[in-house]
Parts: sequence; structure tokens; C-alpha cells
Amino acid sequence: MKHLVSMRDVGKEDILHLIDLAERIESGKIRPDLSGKLGALLFFEPSTRTYFSFDTAIKRLGGNTLAMTGSGSTSVKKGETLADTLMTIRQYVDFIVMRHQIEGAARFASEILDIPVINAGDGTNQHPTQAMLDLYSIYKTQGTLENLTIAMIGDLRLGRTVHSLAQALSDFNPTFYFASPRHLQMPRYIKDELQAKGVQFKEVEDIKPIIPQLDIMYVTRIQKERFAVLEDYEKVKDAYIITPDILENVKSNFKLMHPLPRVNEITTDVDRMEYAYYFPQAKNGVVMRQAIIHTLLND
Repeated sequence: MKHLVSMRDVGKEDILHLIDLAERIESGKIRPDLSGKLGALLFFEPSTRTYFSFDTAIKRLGGNTLAMTGSGSTSVKKGETLADTLMTIRQYVDFIVMRHQIEGAARFASEILDIPVINAGDGTNQHPTQAMLDLYSIYKTQGTLENLTIAMIGDLRLGRTVHSLAQALSDFNPTFYFASPRHLQMPRYIKDELQAKGVQFKEVEDIKPIIPQLDIMYVTRIQKERFAVLEDYEKVKDAYIITPDILENVKSNFKLMHPLPRVNEITTDVDRMEYAYYFPQAKNGVVMRQAIIHTLLND
């Protein structure tokens, strides 16, 4: 692994290696040393958890960061190309973490730079570090990644987190349920990839009948910022709302996950339930991103 751009580039052994490494970092068995290392956090799109967890991950291991949030105060505003921006920043840093609104931007960066590039989200395409922290969260709560039944709920067409996670889990014999408004279904290319691997999945509209079967429920928000017409968003924004009543008959090992931010798709009274795992899930991002950075720099 020279870069982390897409979960298509990460094999099963890579996933297990990163989970093992994150586990050893979290337990204190090893402590990677990033002293003397400088990472650029280039966030052309807004972020809270991804930005802060990368910043925390690097600084807690002795490294430092240069940060760009938005492009309003940079030469991009003057018309500088993305290539020139990246090639310039490359002169200052040891690796780049980039979030960009254009699909394929991280892939482009990895092709022109000779330092590690980590994709922190490119449009509606991929979010591989989120997928890795999700996998680590699933592993911590279930003790395995194999043979799990997982529902993905919400905006599956535009939600890059579910694209990456579905691809990442495809080597572990999952059973998927995909629940979404009809025009926000999982993209055809993802479903084609799953079918090619023999992965079982079913698209549903009503989630209540499947809840007792689930090990993991992964909820995503309906992304208002991805809609060109506000009326279209208003029609589907409340398609799925998870409340305590809905979770009455879940399995004992069941966990509810969400990449955050949430809007109203999980009510706040669910936060007190033993099944709610979305805040610990966010915390897991620090050690997983430490494992990813350590692996890329050492490879």
C-alpha cells in the first residue's frame, strides 16, 4: 500500500493487518512514532470527525499537520489548478490527506505525487478510512467480520461511506439488506460487484421485519447538500427514523452504527441504549487512522 484511495485497492489481508495494528495501538502494545513527520490535511469540503480524527491521530503520535479547510484563502481562488496546488504542497510535507468534492480527485493526486495520498472522501465515490474504522468497530463489537448480517439504511446512492463499506465487507461472506427511498438505492455497479463475488443482498423498503435478524444496522443521513432540488430532499428526508421502539426485538450482539453527522434519522433517546455505537465508532477513527498512516509511511 503506497496510497489509500479506494477500498478496491485493499485486500482482505490488508484489512486484517490494519485491524490488528489498530488493536495493538489502542491496547498500548505498540506506539508508532511520527515525530519529524508533517502531514497536509487538504479539506476542500467541510468535515468534523474525519478532519479532527486525522489531526488528533497525527499529533498524538508526535507528528504535525498543515491544514487547508476550503479553498477561499488559497491560490485555488486565483485559478491555480489542482495539480499545481498538490505539487506545491508536496514540497513541504511527508503525506497528504485530501477530501474533495470531485469524484476521482484522490486517485488523480495519487498518480501525480510520490508521497502517500489518503482519500478522506471524494464526492459521492469513496471514503476508505471511514470504511476501515467501520470495519474495526464491527470487529470490536462482534469479534469477527465473517458471516454477519448487516443492514445499510438511508441514502445509499450518494453515500460514499456505504459504497466503501459494502466493498470492504464483500470478502467476509456478509448478508446485506439495503433499505432506501427508491431513487436513492445502492448504485448498480456496487450491486454488480457483490453479485460477481456471490454476496447475498436484498433491497427492502420496510425495515421492521428484518431488524431481529441483524448483527449491525448502519444508518446514513439523507444528504441535503447532494440534492439539486430542495423539494426532492424534503420528500425523502424522513424516510427512516430509528427510535427505541423499533429496536425492541434486536439480537443481544446488535449494534447501531452511523458515520455521522446525523440530522433526525436516529432520535437522541436512542443514545442511551446499549446498542448505540456511533460515538465510540467515531473514537475508533483515531487509532485506525494512526494504523493507516503508520502502514503507508513504513511501506
